[in-house]
Amino acid sequence: MAQWLSDFDFALPEDSIALRPAEPRDAARLLVVDGDGLHDHGVRDLAALLRPGDAMVFNDTRVIPARLSGIRHRGELRANIEITLHKREGEARWRAFARPGKKLAAGDRLQFGEGGDAVCFLATLDATVVEKFDEGDVLIDFDFSGPALDHALLEFGRMPLPPYIASKRLEDERDLADYQTLYAREDGAVAAPTAGLHFTPALMQVLDARGISRHFVTLHVGAGTFLPVKVEDISAHRMHAEWGTVSAETAAALNETRRRGGRIVAVGTTSLRLLESAVGEDDVIRPFAGDTSIFITPGYRFKAVDVLMTNFHLPKSTLFMLVSAFCGLDTMRRAYAHAIAAGYRFYSYGDASLLFRADA
Repeated sequence: MAQWLSDFDFALPEDSIALRPAEPRDAARLLVVDGDGLHDHGVRDLAALLRPGDAMVFNDTRVIPARLSGIRHRGELRANIEITLHKREGEARWRAFARPGKKLAAGDRLQFGEGGDAVCFLATLDATVVEKFDEGDVLIDFDFSGPALDHALLEFGRMPLPPYIASKRLEDERDLADYQTLYAREDGAVAAPTAGLHFTPALMQVLDARGISRHFVTLHVGAGTFLPVKVEDISAHRMHAEWGTVSAETAAALNETRRRGGRIVAVGTTSLRLLESAVGEDDVIRPFAGDTSIFITPGYRFKAVDVLMTNFHLPKSTLFMLVSAFCGLDTMRRAYAHAIAAGYRFYSYGDASLLFRADA
């Protein structure tokens, strides 16, 4: 049965979009969606809403300063360009979205930084466009590689705030901390796993005391997560691939949680997508390392995750499709209508929801 993009649309007032996170982080609101309906809580209530023996799965990816502004060189021609890295392909190679993309072609040289006659080792960061893809992104080879490139990105890059925030204000020093989870440790994401932004040391201690175990996976979130769906029949949409890993130790611990009757609670859609990529048709989670482009829409059978903590998503987005698959489209329409009417804050810096799987 076809599913249409318009099925996942809803009206969202502009003032529902959060431009800064709650302070402290766990002061955010939490809408619980379960078989009994909709319930207003706070993130600080999370431990009481879960059971001893449940296992929480966090994405420990770390956001890198992936937005670069510079100049395109093509012979004697110059043009200003901005790129957002979205997937690492090698020690010196990244796929990136460019703005304006029409100004780039294979062979172009890119220069980020001060330029001029500076003699500092990191006066500029230079790169070459290797290939331009039909999807609208480009493949770039930097002149630096490995740790030297990582250091250069810290020098010249900016935090890649989502477009719905970046269009309303410039990034600043606060975002360097605000747009990073408490437990981020694996460099490589160009967008934060935003459900994790709500956690504080105090909340972690309460979860530990409740007997809720803590596990980590890594999915390097790409900028493709912000790309709009451009087809009305959503079965024709293609997700950009993201790299992730689930260790053998984590897989074994989660399978044991299930065996003992505990639930797997994914913190964020990134953790959920990775776990659902690592689980087999026999419902056993296995070690995983590689790319995933899993696209979850209503009708999908969830095999790994029982409970999902996630922020509120954009209309007609792949993430709203995912939560609609998890709880049912009609349920999520009611939940989002309630959230808007009740003044919940939306998107990356907004409030959160705790979703209990409809068929669990």
